Amino acid sequence: MKSGRISVQVTTEPIPLDVISEWPAPNAHGAMNVFMGLVRDLNLGKEVIAIEYDCFVPLCEKTFQIIAQEAQEKWGLDSDILIIHRHGHIKVGEPSVLVLATSKHRDESYRITRYVIEEIKVRAPIWKKEFYKDGETNWVRGHALCQHRKVDHHETRGSHTCGGQVHTHGPR
Repeated sequence: MKSGRISVQVTTEPIPLDVISEWPAPNAHGAMNVFMGLVRDLNLGKEVIAIEYDCFVPLCEKTFQIIAQEAQEKWGLDSDILIIHRHGHIKVGEPSVLVLATSKHRDESYRITRYVIEEIKVRAPIWKKEFYKDGETNWVRGHALCQHRKVDHHETRGSHTCGGQVHTHGPR
């Protein structure tokens, strides 16, 4: 079995959306799944106008590589995985992260992208500062403190684990 590709990148440049159509899936792969995170305009009741990510790029990219390898080990060593994460100032509506996976079947590609983004949120050394419409700014608490990670990625109906307690984050 041929080993799959892993490509990881932290960039200050906008994420090029054409990378989605240009990422060649091997002929043996019948599925491609893409997750793209966007900067939203509201967080915890405050109007957001932009965010700023700060990170130590070499350690961040190493963490992405490890997470991608774990995903391949779980759902297919021949799966291809691309991770691009922004660094620096990003406006509302702009992509901040892209996770792309190709695999033989759709279930694996869905599971890979879900796993990768959830693990990035809790393990990557990335800090986020929000800029608000009222002129204030705030460094957002790290997700390691409140993991926002689904307890089981497929069977918990939106429950999360923060401080070891399973709960929801408000109405759905």
